[in-house]
Amino acid sequence: MEHLTKETFKQKVFDYEDGKELKFKGDNPCIIDFYADWCAPCKIVVPVLEELAKDYEGKLDIYKVNTEDQGELAQAFGIMSIPSLLFVPKDGKPQMAQGALPKKSFEEAIKTVLKVE
Repeated sequence: MEHLTKETFKQKVFDYEDGKELKFKGDNPCIIDFYADWCAPCKIVVPVLEELAKDYEGKLDIYKVNTEDQGELAQAFGIMSIPSLLFVPKDGKPQMAQGALPKKSFEEAIKTVLKVE
């Protein structure tokens, strides 16, 4: 799992300041976890994401964005509550989910939204 800043987000995911159209820059679909260190539900998600990172290694990238450090990035995506999880497929429209999801919910979204088996 890699922590993203505004700059690395624009390099690895997409440049949200460059216009309205999403042009995904990653090699693999990804999940972006918008979190804060003080957030208890965010801490619940960490071991689940770590497991998923191992289970889908090479097929799926998992990124984390600290909303405290990267306020502009969080604001650009309308993050109002955390954890917020952005599922970004290689092709197609990203989808946002909120809350501490169980592993089964992540796996379902990985298959249906990200099209990763």
